[in-house]
Amino acid sequence: MTVPKPDFVSIDTPAVLVDLDIVHRNIQRFQSYADAHLLKVRPHIKTHKLPAIAAMQLAAGAVGITCQKVSEAEAMVAADSEIRDVLISYNILGSAKLARLRVLARKVRLSVVADNLVVVNGLSAAFENEPQALRVLVECNTGADRCGVASPEAAVALARQIVAAPKLVFGGLMTYPPVGGAAAVQAFMTRTKALLADAGIEVPVVSSGGSPSMMTAANAPVTTEYRPGTYVYNDRSLVAHGLCGWEDCALTVLSTVVSVPAPNRAIIDAGSKTLTSDLLGLSGYGQVLERPDIAIDQLSEEHGRLISAGPIGLSVGDKLRIVPNHACVVTNMVDAVHVLEHGELIGLWPVVARGKTA
Repeated sequence: MTVPKPDFVSIDTPAVLVDLDIVHRNIQRFQSYADAHLLKVRPHIKTHKLPAIAAMQLAAGAVGITCQKVSEAEAMVAADSEIRDVLISYNILGSAKLARLRVLARKVRLSVVADNLVVVNGLSAAFENEPQALRVLVECNTGADRCGVASPEAAVALARQIVAAPKLVFGGLMTYPPVGGAAAVQAFMTRTKALLADAGIEVPVVSSGGSPSMMTAANAPVTTEYRPGTYVYNDRSLVAHGLCGWEDCALTVLSTVVSVPAPNRAIIDAGSKTLTSDLLGLSGYGQVLERPDIAIDQLSEEHGRLISAGPIGLSVGDKLRIVPNHACVVTNMVDAVHVLEHGELIGLWPVVARGKTA
């Protein structure tokens, strides 16, 4: 069957488009890989922030979802009663956040992470009068040098403190490794598990993540679950990593040419407020589909500059689809996305968990 080409004439630009047929394929691709390697999938919703897509991931076999902030989790849980297992993969501090965390924990099976005693003590105090203990995973630094305890010994020390803390339960180990970091994850987590076994502490979960390395996740067999995020849409950075092709990119930005001031230069109505200024090691700010000869070399807030070595061949009013460098940021900059299925526009979906920073 030939899938018809959508008609974008009616869409005001700049606009974010999401192709559900590609989304389904992307979800199933990693779920099949994870099932074959006995890995549980806990996708990170930061990429799509849409309860309907989380529902697709759960239906495909995901055990739950990952959120980065309490407010993200609140929005997703409120919008979809099927979301019943949530990991918040961020150190949670502050009385306001902890009060909301208590309410959330009464609604779902909730886990959080910590990489220091201040966070652990705050969680313990916040849950002092709650009927259920809170699961806390120790976040470990396996090379990305963001958050995380620095060594297996430090992980064991913090796990002991979680075990000893009132109203907390040690939930396991979590890491966000650098690209290609499976060997480091395997070494760090294997050593930590051995030390915890010596201390009589079981490790229910070893959680890792990162879409660029997801198809080699099984190279760290100590891992029990994986948290891919960008994989659901893919983007230019993942194409550059060789993880997918342009045909696997479910999210695109639709833009309109508003000026052609020179034979080799055109201006579109999508700037940094739509395409994001993230480079992720790339040159330029996105890929114009079907026009590999065009580079997006400059962005201001509302303008994108397109250049080509020869005549650019564009006219004012032309519409272009662009694969952004980083899909996750693009999602967070729009109130709603235009959804396609089987080549047809089927609706405008509000991005329920956008702008949730607390």
